Amino acid sequence: MNPLLLPFSAGFRLGVALRHAAYKRGWFTTRRLARPVISVGNLTVGGTGKTPLVSCIAKILQHHGWKPSILTRGYGRTSKAEMIVVAPGVGRRANAQETGDEPALLARMLPDIPLVLCADRFRGGQAAEEQFQGDAHILDDGFQHLALARDVDVLALDATRTLSDWNLLPAGRQREPLSAIRRAQIVVLTRTDSANPEPLEALVRKIHPTAKVFRSRTHLVKWTEALSGEAFPTDKILSKKVTAFCGIGNPQAFFADVRRWGFSPVAEDAFPDHHVYTENEILQLVEKARRHGAAALLTTQKDAVKFSRDWTPQLPIITCEIEAQIVAAEDFERTVLAYLEKAN
Repeated sequence: MNPLLLPFSAGFRLGVALRHAAYKRGWFTTRRLARPVISVGNLTVGGTGKTPLVSCIAKILQHHGWKPSILTRGYGRTSKAEMIVVAPGVGRRANAQETGDEPALLARMLPDIPLVLCADRFRGGQAAEEQFQGDAHILDDGFQHLALARDVDVLALDATRTLSDWNLLPAGRQREPLSAIRRAQIVVLTRTDSANPEPLEALVRKIHPTAKVFRSRTHLVKWTEALSGEAFPTDKILSKKVTAFCGIGNPQAFFADVRRWGFSPVAEDAFPDHHVYTENEILQLVEKARRHGAAALLTTQKDAVKFSRDWTPQLPIITCEIEAQIVAAEDFERTVLAYLEKAN
């Protein structure tokens, strides 16, 4: 937190309050789609484990016979198109620069679920309903998108981060004050395997006693070679020196995960969130790894979707594929499905 920016945070808080009042009084319009909407979002800018949670919910819906679509803005995309539709397809790969890294990652993780990228998520949802005849929508990063009505708000809070009403933008990382937690019906505390979630859970229950609170862990599924996508046996690198790098909202959480999975990186490099890598930067990382005697580089899926398959680094770049593992998973499923069935 930057104390010098606290006066600006007070102005930001006022702006947030006025915006919410405008929607509540009907000065700004909230529109409703024909199909139910699950919003998945957070209170902070980036780095809460939201994308694995979106994937987890999408798989739950599919498992129970629902046909969801994912609605997202496509943060950081270079395409100026008003709307981008990523149709389902086995083995599909979205262009990360065109769509943004998180939609490209979701397209790869969930190949048979359509994604619609549009700043106006209502129009995006209409397009999804018309083109794919789905029966539910997952609104990605939707907690603050009040222009679209939702049937349940799922709020992801990172257990490794401290929340405080002093941490509002631009002094801190929060988009809203803590009172906003009351809008969520379901709160998921993420990365509970890397930090004690009890203080955060106590805070949530104090602010919103009726919320359904769940905990999730970051589960390592497998390692893959970043450029080819082929599985990479862990025993090939676990005993070797590695370096780790990433450009995500909470890089320290990734580095902590790498150590928890049994590695001891000889170097760790953090880039800004949503960083677009150049081939020269990758070559520099490889050269640095070699100077440290490393046999491979480790990174995240979100970073890997931005790599060009034409690159030819002289060391393996290994990607960790993860998923959100919900504690009390059956209760979580029942809770999410109950809101959808009620809305339907």
